[in-house]
Amino acid sequence: MSVVISCTSVNELEKIAGKLLNTYPNGRIFAFYGQMGAGKTTFIKAICKQLEVRDTVNSPTFAIVNEYLRNDGSKIHHFDLYRLKSWEELLDIGYEDYFYSGNYCLLEWPEKIEQLLPEEAIKVSITVDPIEETRVFTF
Repeated sequence: MSVVISCTSVNELEKIAGKLLNTYPNGRIFAFYGQMGAGKTTFIKAICKQLEVRDTVNSPTFAIVNEYLRNDGSKIHHFDLYRLKSWEELLDIGYEDYFYSGNYCLLEWPEKIEQLLPEEAIKVSITVDPIEETRVFTF
């Protein structure tokens, strides 16, 4: 069963992030789908706030992956796969060490590496309704 939530304000993102994390309490790999400008990074910032990240959360556009520390000392790995030319590039950075670490992995542009996504990855779709000026989150 999918959860579908309409969002009309950035102020609602923390609540939606909490709903996502509560819906999948054992989930550790989250794949975020959406067009450019849909709000993937902004939503990931809200998730990181819910997970008590103490570092500054920014898109790892050029670095491919950023690592953030949580208040409990565990790590979150934030991937931006937009600039990958092929999924093989993810092999070069040792993606398995991240994906199978037991830490949270938050992936933007996962469609670039579909064949490497673990079966248990939680897929989150963010669609934009320009007429209603809303975002629709489906997970």
